[in-house]
Amino acid sequence: MPIELWTARMERALSDTERDAIMPLLPPARRERLLRAEGEKQREPLCAYLILCLALRQKCGWKSLPEVALSRLGKPYFPDHPDVHFNISHSSGAVLVGVSDQELGVDIERIRPVGQRMMVRMAHVSTEEAFFKSWVRREARAKRSGAGVGTIMRSESPLQPGEYYYELDTFPGYAAGLATRSPELPGKLHRYSLDDML
Repeated sequence: MPIELWTARMERALSDTERDAIMPLLPPARRERLLRAEGEKQREPLCAYLILCLALRQKCGWKSLPEVALSRLGKPYFPDHPDVHFNISHSSGAVLVGVSDQELGVDIERIRPVGQRMMVRMAHVSTEEAFFKSWVRREARAKRSGAGVGTIMRSESPLQPGEYYYELDTFPGYAAGLATRSPELPGKLHRYSLDDML
């Protein structure tokens, strides 16, 4: 199964009816955590799982999300379907989901102001765009390997043999990327708006 990616832009708030319809799609532990969050902080995680469900219906014919477990370092996976890998990411106003038959990591971040000292200290760059491209690359690589996002605070190491990274063109004002072990370019990037999904 080639790597396929889905991304969506959140141009408006979810209605209570939409939120209530999407909430049951989430794994129970994630749903419990999300119910403790404020309404505005629920939109992107809810929509990420909605896109994941739509992607799995399209790619695998699944009508519902199977059980999701977490690895020792917190990487989600399907214990009953070890041949189907997924990864999700969300940032203010956008989500990104990847599905494949191999491990992958995705990340999306809204480009926003960052202090000059932090940009230089963490990424040796001088613009917010360059900083978030570096951040996204680090986070996608950490998520693919399952090493945990704590590793992104260290200096970025060069790609290792058999490791590939692809910058993704999602929406203006966002940096996004995919980390994988596949030399094959990812398949189509499916773009949606919130209204397309609902």
